[in-house]
Amino acid sequence: MMAGLKRFLWLWLPPLGIFLAGLKRAFLTGQADPWDWGWPAALLLAGAGLLLSRRGWPMQAWVALGGVGMALIFCTLAAARAPDQLAAVGLLAVVLLAMFGGALLMPGRHDAGAYEAFLGAGRGTGRGGFVSISAGIGLLTLAALLLWRGPAQPVQPVPDRPSLAVITGLPLFWDEAGRGGLRDAPIVTILRTRFAVTPLDDPLQLKASGARRLLLAQPRALTPVQLVAIDQWVRDGGTALVLADPLLRWPSDLPLGDRRRAPAASLLQPLLGHWGFRSSAIKSEEIRHFAPDGMLITLSGMRAYPTAEKDGIVQRKQMGQGAALVMGDADPIDDRLWLADPAHPLDPRYWVADTPALLVHWLGAAAISGDRRWMRDSRDVTRAIRWALLVGTIWAMMGAMAFRRERRGFSAGTKKEHGGVKDNKSG
Repeated sequence: MMAGLKRFLWLWLPPLGIFLAGLKRAFLTGQADPWDWGWPAALLLAGAGLLLSRRGWPMQAWVALGGVGMALIFCTLAAARAPDQLAAVGLLAVVLLAMFGGALLMPGRHDAGAYEAFLGAGRGTGRGGFVSISAGIGLLTLAALLLWRGPAQPVQPVPDRPSLAVITGLPLFWDEAGRGGLRDAPIVTILRTRFAVTPLDDPLQLKASGARRLLLAQPRALTPVQLVAIDQWVRDGGTALVLADPLLRWPSDLPLGDRRRAPAASLLQPLLGHWGFRSSAIKSEEIRHFAPDGMLITLSGMRAYPTAEKDGIVQRKQMGQGAALVMGDADPIDDRLWLADPAHPLDPRYWVADTPALLVHWLGAAAISGDRRWMRDSRDVTRAIRWALLVGTIWAMMGAMAFRRERRGFSAGTKKEHGGVKDNKSG
């Protein structure tokens, strides 16, 4: 009984530890990415490989597959879609390399079979220990390389970046209180990888800037002359993405009434009305909006504009030779709504929404690659955790029973062989 319980715990606890450790990273961003389980799996299974080296590669493989299976089941159910195939295969490769690499670090403790075939005659000549340890280090190094290069890589600047003018009252280029001087917000850091970004204070400078794209994000009050300048610039062939928020919730340390604060409500209604944009009611709650292609943006206090665009939140109109795109919310570009760690804006693995990729797409620049899977809602996540734990437990129970039969057969054969040797000696 105790032996069976011990086998079950060996087969259940390492995958459980991997699953729980990976959940911490997954919950940080809301991404259902198998690579979130990569480092926990590599570290725990390398140690488990050391401890399970006597029990042979079948049990080690069973433990590794249990950890991978729990992670992939969670990712599939939490995101309501299958995980990326390359990420799933990469995680499987990492756990097998880590498990067998850890086991090979203990020469002389392996069961006969695959290890004996690998080490060959070296074990008998005293070189087996060196060969085994070298092979283990090699496998662990391969696992580390996969973990380094396998996941999504930081966004890199592209050549031939077009000019982008930005007119805004939001603190995108400066410290709001004036303490730190010039400072790019995380969303601007992303935009600079796709555009030559130029902040403008006056729309009358648009024509001279040479920019053919404009981000007009919750600007301060503009004069009629400035509004006419924007209108003419668009009709002459420019593309403007307008973020007009009726209920701005961007946090600010500045007191109410301070002129440095961004407008609490959009002041662009005269321009938008002239262009023919008609808005509907304000949705005051925070919404995780999923586009049909699975891309996610977090909205807060949004005014809806009827749209035929596939993302369902941006309305586009052709204006002369140019175009205007309008979204009734400026809060999504606040890094608190799309970034888990402000120190890593270029690393998609720290994003909590696809806002940067959507913004770049709307402005017509080179796309930011990556098909991120997102956890849908709390019910899906709860169901995913339950099924992952249930399947992991059943897998461990099946393994405990299978290896019990295997060890019984091995023990009986060993006694028979020993008995035969004893009889021969006595004869």
